[in-house]
Amino acid sequence: MTAAPAIIILGPSALPCARRIQALYPQADIHGLHSRVTDVERTYEDFGDNLRALYRTGTPLIVLCAAGIVIRSLAAVLGEKDSEPPVLAVAEDGSAVVPLLGGLGGVNRMAREIAAHLEVSAAITTSGELRFGTCLLEPPAGYVLADLEQGKGFVSDLLGGQAVRIEGDAPWLMQAKLPVTDDATRVIHISPHNRAANADELLIHPQQVAVWVERASADLLSELRQALQASNLAPQSLACLLAAPELMANAELNSAAAQLKLPLRFIDDATQLPPLHSQHTNLRLLLAAAPIDANQLGRPRGRLTVIGLGPGAAEFMVPAARQALDEAQDLLGYETYIKMAGPLRPEQVRHCTDNREEMQRARHAFALAASGRRVV
Repeated sequence: MTAAPAIIILGPSALPCARRIQALYPQADIHGLHSRVTDVERTYEDFGDNLRALYRTGTPLIVLCAAGIVIRSLAAVLGEKDSEPPVLAVAEDGSAVVPLLGGLGGVNRMAREIAAHLEVSAAITTSGELRFGTCLLEPPAGYVLADLEQGKGFVSDLLGGQAVRIEGDAPWLMQAKLPVTDDATRVIHISPHNRAANADELLIHPQQVAVWVERASADLLSELRQALQASNLAPQSLACLLAAPELMANAELNSAAAQLKLPLRFIDDATQLPPLHSQHTNLRLLLAAAPIDANQLGRPRGRLTVIGLGPGAAEFMVPAARQALDEAQDLLGYETYIKMAGPLRPEQVRHCTDNREEMQRARHAFALAASGRRVV
């Protein structure tokens, strides 16, 4: 799950359970039917229209109502199985958690997380997970399946009785209930290297490669592709882009990270860097011994957004301002205005000051953003 989920409720009776789930996913907004619920982050007029609009944007959906209502509402927009977001139905009292869609997007993992948080059992029905205790087509964070279509046939073979052997480091598979034998012809191969999967092989790439960018140019993506090819590393093995803080405002670097959908981190201390794998003109490829958690390296690019609240009533606030507030880690402003900007989450830091301290606020805001915080 990369995007924050939306928690959808129809009436106030579901709000206590929705708040419990929101504690598990603090970035999630609760959406309530406008005519019934007001004490939520967002309201909607039509249940089906709201559900379909969120689904089309790839937003994971946690819907507190009967599963049938969710299925009928989304039936018209269901697409390819490998591109759908997770969709779950949860009983409004929290007594049942049912994963409906998004088996390749982490829906079963989310179902187990929510069920554990609510202290109930998740209604998992996926045959591969029930048999093997893991979804081979959805590896955990830090691992990427090379070929989904080939993977479907591979899992089907295992369900049909074929044995398998494992080559490479895959700690999560050691806990699975796979039919493992040393002489099996079917192979799960874990490798960061770039090659086509063999016919009887499930190829999984661990995200062990970080890219240190020394100089960012308009040709950065092309240079990176050439470097990966020369080093025989799979694009799927990329974990993050790294650079010195001096490049934090570089447009080409930020554009490359966005196009690659990779975290971008800025590092002062070179001792944090993984070992060098290969050196290229404007970048270095670094290869760690295990998948890289980019959140443990350096700091992210900060963001400073200056907004106005509009006339004052919440319904007149422009959507871009509301989105900036929802995504912020820190809010700086005159105390009265910050109170008007709610609802805010408990973990959002409020820096309330007097109405005549604009210069101090501005300096503080820039300092927070420069440290990697999202500031409004």
